Amino acid sequence: MSENNSNDIKIAVLIDADNVSDKYIKCVLDEISNIGMPTFKRIYGDWTKPQLSSWKTVLLNYSITPIQQYSYTTGKNATDAALIIDAMDILYSGNIDGFCIVSSDSDFTRLATRLREAGMMVIGMGEKKTPKPFISACEKFKYLEVLANQSEHPESSDSSEKTGSHKDGMAGKRELIQSIKTIINEISDEDGWANLGEIGSRLNNRYPDFDTRNYGHQKLRPLLLSLNHFIVEARRTSKGQNTHYVAKIKER
Repeated sequence: MSENNSNDIKIAVLIDADNVSDKYIKCVLDEISNIGMPTFKRIYGDWTKPQLSSWKTVLLNYSITPIQQYSYTTGKNATDAALIIDAMDILYSGNIDGFCIVSSDSDFTRLATRLREAGMMVIGMGEKKTPKPFISACEKFKYLEVLANQSEHPESSDSSEKTGSHKDGMAGKRELIQSIKTIINEISDEDGWANLGEIGSRLNNRYPDFDTRNYGHQKLRPLLLSLNHFIVEARRTSKGQNTHYVAKIKER
């Protein structure tokens, strides 16, 4: 995908109503708006089922197109099949830059892999119960509980007092610290300093679900400082007009 302005990135948002609560839709669309423009907004389910009735107002308010899929056979997930077929149709239309698959279901693992093979950006969003294979298949994965908490309590997201209530993600804090140390050792200069932006990029490559908000912080710099293993400093560029951050491993 080319380096476009985020407003030019066209994203197909496909939602599995069987595996996502309507309470998350606002934070899903808010998060997507930070990345690009949701050109397609479709949600899949058997709308004859009474348990999906709560979606009616949400779909109207957010202009999401419901796709009816009857459950023809007990034990077979026709909703998944309908979403997958639509995703491939959208892919071959050539009018999209990426996909957001909103589900906690591992059945979409192969779909995410196939879309990435076609050069698509694939963002997954699901609850913390989402199986690891689907998370790993996505380029980026966002936890719905974290997004919802951020939306409801933005002022508390950088609080160092938040412990235990969030999911560390694919990397627990001990593994995260070791990964950051490895990255710094790989990319640091002779004095041991590494660019903070490059550290973040490599963490994103290692862990599709890496998000500083999973650890209770809005940005990477306060997260590194909270781990107590790293030093972070601001540096001026050669022309002195801009500031960037560098980090090194704290000597013990």
